[in-house]
Parts: sequence; C-alpha cells; structure tokens
Amino acid sequence: MPDSRIRVVHVAKGLGLGGTEKTLQLLATHLDRTRFAVTVVALADGPRGEMLRAAGVPVRITDNLLGALQALAPDIIHLHRGGWPERDLMRPVGLARAKAVVETNVFGHHDGSPAGRAIDLRLFVSRFCRARYLASRDLPAGHPGSAVLYNPVDTDFLAAPPAPAPAPGLAVGRLSRPDPGKWSALALDMLPPLLRRVPDCTYRIVGHTPQARDWVASRGLAGRVEFCDPLPDEPALAGFLHSLRVLAHANDAGESFGLAIAEAMAAGLPVVTHPCPLPRDNAQLELVEHGRTGLVASTAEDYASAVAWLLENPDQARRMGLAGQAKARAQFRAQAVARKLETLYQDLLARHADAAETDPAPLPLRRVHG
Repeated sequence: MPDSRIRVVHVAKGLGLGGTEKTLQLLATHLDRTRFAVTVVALADGPRGEMLRAAGVPVRITDNLLGALQALAPDIIHLHRGGWPERDLMRPVGLARAKAVVETNVFGHHDGSPAGRAIDLRLFVSRFCRARYLASRDLPAGHPGSAVLYNPVDTDFLAAPPAPAPAPGLAVGRLSRPDPGKWSALALDMLPPLLRRVPDCTYRIVGHTPQARDWVASRGLAGRVEFCDPLPDEPALAGFLHSLRVLAHANDAGESFGLAIAEAMAAGLPVVTHPCPLPRDNAQLELVEHGRTGLVASTAEDYASAVAWLLENPDQARRMGLAGQAKARAQFRAQAVARKLETLYQDLLARHADAAETDPAPLPLRRVHG
C-alpha cells in the first residue's frame, strides 16, 4: 500500500551536541509520524545521530547531498543552519526541487545568493531575531516568508528532578559550550563580590575555557568553583540543573534564542542575565523577564547582587523559577513546537497546491523572497 504521509527531510551539516543539532533532533523526533515520514540527512554523523536512530528516525550520512535528496524525493526539505550563504548546501537543496524548502535560521543572517532563493520560509528562533531581520531587509512585520518558531525543549523531562534528587545547597551554575565567544567577563568578575556576600556559595561551570581556569586559579578561588564535565544527554543535563539554585548566564555575543536559559527555566530555575548592545543578539531578554522569571544586571557588582539576592531569598527565587517553568512549558515544550511546525508545513503545501492549480507550468513552489 502506498505511503500517503508527507515526506520531510531535515538537513544539517553535522549531528553533534550543539543547540542547532538538538533542535533538529527534537523536531524530527516529535513530528507526528502517522502524518509525516521523517528522515534526517547530514554530511557528518555524531551523538545526535545515535539519539535519532534510537528514537526510530531514519538517518542518512552522505557526502552526496543531492543524490540523497533525489532518492528520498521529499515534499519538504527543512534546513538547520545559521542563515549565511552556503553554496555547497543550498545548491543541492535547490536542485532537489522539493515542493517547499524551510530554513530554521539560527542566527538571523540573510542568504541573498542565487542558491538562497530556494528558501520558501525562514523560521527564526526568537521574535527578536525575526524583527531585526525584517528591519534589516526593509520588510513588513507581516511578511509571509518568515515566522517565529522557538527552539523546542524537553520541558516534561527537565521539570522532574532525577532520582535520587541532588541537593542544590547554595550552588550557582553556568552552562555553555567551551568557547571563549560564549563568555562575558561578567561570568567571572561577579564571583569575588558574590563570595564576599555569600561565602558558602559554590559556582559550577559546564563549558569552561582554559582562560576561565587560569582566572580562577590566579585569584585563589579554585575551592569555590567546580569545573564540570560536558553533559552528554538529557539525564546529565537534568542532574546538573537540579543541583543548582540559580543559572548565571553571561555571554557578550548575546543569544539568538538561549537554549541553556530555556532549559534552566524548564527545570524551575531563576536566571540572571545581562543586556547586550545592539545590534548584538538580545533574545536572552525575551526569555528572562526581570523580576518575573529572573533578574537582569549590567555590571559585575549588580550581577553579583542579583545572584546573591536570589540565594538569600529562596521563596522569591522559587516563585521566579516556577514562573519561568510555566513560561517554558507554554512556549518551548517540544510537543507543542512540533505541532506548530506541522501547521506551517501544511500551509506551505497548500500554497504549492494552489500554485499548481492556477499556473499552467508551475515551479515547485511559488517563492516568497526576503
């Protein structure tokens, strides 16, 4: 019996542990497989590939992207990338002639190349990124070629403490990739004033850099800082988050979404973050509402005071954490985000069907460029 499901192929360059790959994994896993036949194609394998296979999602690793796409004959190709021109990726996507091409545009960049014109719908991971993109292209707020789809988060899993539940104590945590570009001086400069006010607090860091280790050692603070191993999966992530009282976020580049923030919110943690000067990313302020789901501070002293206040006022901190958890479940829950994506897919295919009825020799889809 023929398979009548909509054929969707998610495409990425690799399947490592980064946030882009995690978004692909969660979306591909949570799409309704009674209506969508989902395959993932990547140029390089990685831990996310194993997770996808374990969830029953077919994965193809290839150095011939065009050949793989032609063999799969997808109705929809869904790209996961930063948004900048990538001819080696976009040319095969355009030649595959799917009915629709969707891009999750992680960093809000514009691909104005000829190959980039294959994109029918750009999905931005925050309202901030979409608004900045539209303004930079002089496009109206209601432009049909773009939409906001928040990154999915496994809020159900992260809400429940792992068994046995870790004892948080007075622990503050930081979570990022071990990349200097993901840091701000605030992440370390806030530590001496924080320890003067809360001397028993512990700072747990995932994603440390050699510079961070040297900074801590040179100030004699090694006994107050724990440099933790990378978190390979959701149970390890949940264990880390539930060992904390506060997530301390600090990244001078800002966030186009802020996956670590969203995951901390899902675990019920209040978050302290800081603004970045425009035009840098500032979606961290879209997630962290000052005084409701966390606190926003600009200087090292203010940042330390914000963290200390949350440690010293556990009832208020708990209320902020619960408000953040409710927001995460309402806006980032993987199952709900996948349902929204399914609707976007179906709308695109309906447009394609309308074009096929009205055009004597239609293209695969009438493009809406931006």
